[in-house]
Amino acid sequence: MYTLKQFFKPNQSLVCQCCTQQHVESLYQNLSALQDFLDDTAKDIETLKVVEKRIRNVVYKAEDRVDSSLRNILLTDHEDKRQKACRFFYEDLLKVEEQVYFLNKEVMVMVIDVNKHGSKSAELATTPSSPDKSTVEENTIIGMEHDFNTIHDRLISQTYELTVIPIFGMGGIGKTTLVRKLYDDSFIRSRFDKHAWFTISEEYNERQMLLKIVSSITGSNQEMSNDQLMETVYRGLKCRRFLIVIDDIWSTEAWDQMQRIFPNDDNRSRILLTTRLKYVANYVSCPDSPPHSKSFLSLEDSWNLFTEKLFKKDPCPTILKETGKHIVKQCRGLALSVVVVAGLLGKMDQTQDNWKKVEENLNSFLGTVSEQCQSILSFSYSYLPQYLRSCFLYVGGFPEDMEINVSKLIRLWIAEQFVKARSNKRLEVVAEGYLEELIDRSLILAGKQRANGRMKTCKIHDLLRQLCLREAHTENVVHFMNENVLMSSEGIYEQRRVIVPSKLLHPRFYPTRHSSGITSITRTFITTKDNYFKRQTSSIVSQFKLLKVLDVLSVKKDFCCVIPQLVHLRYVAANINKALSLAKLRNLETIILVTLEPTTLKQPLDIWRMTEIRHLDIRWPLYICNPLLVENHMTLYISDPLELEQPLFLNNLQTLHLHNSSFVSEIIRRTPNLKKLKILHSYDNPYWHDFLYALILLEELETLHIKLGFLYTDPETFDVMIFSGYNFPLNLKKLTLSLTRLPWDVMNLLANLPNLEVLKADNAFHGTDWKLDEDVVFNKLKYLQIKSGWLVRWEAGSNNFPMLEKLLLYGLNELEEIPESIGEIMTLKLIQIHCYGEKNGSGVEISAKKIQEEQESLGNYELKVQIT
Repeated sequence: MYTLKQFFKPNQSLVCQCCTQQHVESLYQNLSALQDFLDDTAKDIETLKVVEKRIRNVVYKAEDRVDSSLRNILLTDHEDKRQKACRFFYEDLLKVEEQVYFLNKEVMVMVIDVNKHGSKSAELATTPSSPDKSTVEENTIIGMEHDFNTIHDRLISQTYELTVIPIFGMGGIGKTTLVRKLYDDSFIRSRFDKHAWFTISEEYNERQMLLKIVSSITGSNQEMSNDQLMETVYRGLKCRRFLIVIDDIWSTEAWDQMQRIFPNDDNRSRILLTTRLKYVANYVSCPDSPPHSKSFLSLEDSWNLFTEKLFKKDPCPTILKETGKHIVKQCRGLALSVVVVAGLLGKMDQTQDNWKKVEENLNSFLGTVSEQCQSILSFSYSYLPQYLRSCFLYVGGFPEDMEINVSKLIRLWIAEQFVKARSNKRLEVVAEGYLEELIDRSLILAGKQRANGRMKTCKIHDLLRQLCLREAHTENVVHFMNENVLMSSEGIYEQRRVIVPSKLLHPRFYPTRHSSGITSITRTFITTKDNYFKRQTSSIVSQFKLLKVLDVLSVKKDFCCVIPQLVHLRYVAANINKALSLAKLRNLETIILVTLEPTTLKQPLDIWRMTEIRHLDIRWPLYICNPLLVENHMTLYISDPLELEQPLFLNNLQTLHLHNSSFVSEIIRRTPNLKKLKILHSYDNPYWHDFLYALILLEELETLHIKLGFLYTDPETFDVMIFSGYNFPLNLKKLTLSLTRLPWDVMNLLANLPNLEVLKADNAFHGTDWKLDEDVVFNKLKYLQIKSGWLVRWEAGSNNFPMLEKLLLYGLNELEEIPESIGEIMTLKLIQIHCYGEKNGSGVEISAKKIQEEQESLGNYELKVQIT
């Protein structure tokens, strides 16, 4: 659908609109109907998976045919060849239109048939559906003692009103085990008059739930209507103190229906609820009773749980400990996985040879573990809405245990067209929402944080990754190459998206022509880390004519001859050793280019007609060409006056990394919606002052990094006031200054930035004294990082940084002391000191420890001091 949208643009000149417009619109409408069908029904009707597969196969082939024809048009240089290519495109368009039309009819017939005979999911809805947890979960809480005590205290607290206590976390993490232990605790049970436990699971059935709770509370099994059942439950609980467990709830709608049957008599009644979905936990929780997040087990707790399951009360034989701990470590703290591993090892003789064999074949063994856990974990995937499925499966394509860069992942999702536009939100914001939703659903794990508290990396648990790989193979979403299988034997050319691990066993590749006459249908090719098949990579990629995503930055080989031929690219990250033309790559959204041999590159990069570009990172000596020259050059070969009248602006560009440029201010004027800008300049460049004055034009800018290239130039050669906060965009939230060697007085001027939250100064300020007057207030600054070998005296008060949370000091060996009043900042959580050289026991270390001791004497144990 995205490809077809290109033909709706008024100035598109690829094909004759009068000939194709009607057919394109008809095709688009039929595809829209199919998309609506998938969005409305995919998660509800189990039997329609076969329909999804049918749609996928037909539409993939249609896309390949259309894109192949478009590529031929784009790459032709002669008018007669272009006319011929356009005729072929028209013929292919008619064939695709017909195929999709009949596909639509076929799908509608299948839907009618399903509605006549009923669907599997409808059958499932008539019976309680919950995974059989008895085989993998037993009533033990090893490693959950803290969770048990926390919930125990909340259950018996003196709060009189009815309290809902939600517990959320990944499937198999031990939520049900924990709640079962609490529910069965004799002390807790003795405090309640009525007890009931019921499991909701994915397919919520109100009547089944009501029948079960009526049976638990009244012992009655009489035939009644739902309204009568609700009244019976309400009367049975009225004026009685009750403990209800609602296990494995999946929707807020289910809670809305059932909460009416629980009377609130202010008698300390409690409801314990488990869910995998954070947003459900937040929805049902009471204002003074936040959700409890069930965390993973530590390695020690995992080992204790493992030995308890396998050896009961006996200790693990010493000879098995090292091997056993290595095996248990692979469970990554998931209680379900630990229990399954113990069960599998319990079926064999407990000898060192047997355990060593398991250790040597961990992948195969863990595959067996994964299969036994899938019945529980797969529920999380099957409940996903359509728009999140591909995003989730894509994450599983990255290597296990990998910390995935969030910014990169979001750019890839956008390039893959997984992210749908929503109202006026930027695609990046929508994609962040997708990621947050996957985290809230306990499918993706948050990793490291950035200085501003936002997520820097994410990761996925190994068992969920196995689920991803299984589903992704079925749906042909992404293909992660097996390190131990020959490249050729996997039929790489039949895969839509390929991610290559860092090591391959004897990698070989034999390009094969696709059955439809199109060379390789692969749309994505990503390498992770350096690969053994460097020599072959370029030739491999050259076979993927229809690529949309190419990330081979980890391969230190030249791709400048391959990239210009990949006209459908939306994302490219690669190394090059000479100039290349991107003139025909109009769909590019992300460009990351690094030069292998900088001295050989002379030509600039023309990106000014790439209206879709969102992220640009090019390293010196690559540089963006002057937009004024491009406009002048266009007058020589463009005859359309309307096109000539439109100035060259990159309104979609969000992030820009630039090196020295004599017209950088002109670039800034034409990229008005930048969110992030990183720029390297040198003091001897006469135009860098212009750049600083132009920054005020970037009203959307949130992150700015300025690095000046020559550290030892006289700092008196420039105007200090151009660094005042008034010359920076007021929306700026993060500022990094490197090697600028400004006077410390300039630091105080930055307090004028009203939204600044993060400030990093890497040898940015020169001088021995930094004094902040009372009227210098960084109102929103939360993170301050300073690296300086010159600062000796620092005078500041707590009022200068009222919101500061983290203070990081690097190499301040000459600093006499940290101002004592810094410790009085109410929000301060961390002082981190990195010392260089052998100057131990410096003033900065001593004063930091003194601040911590003083705060602890006042009862503040929140402040942490770290010295490395």
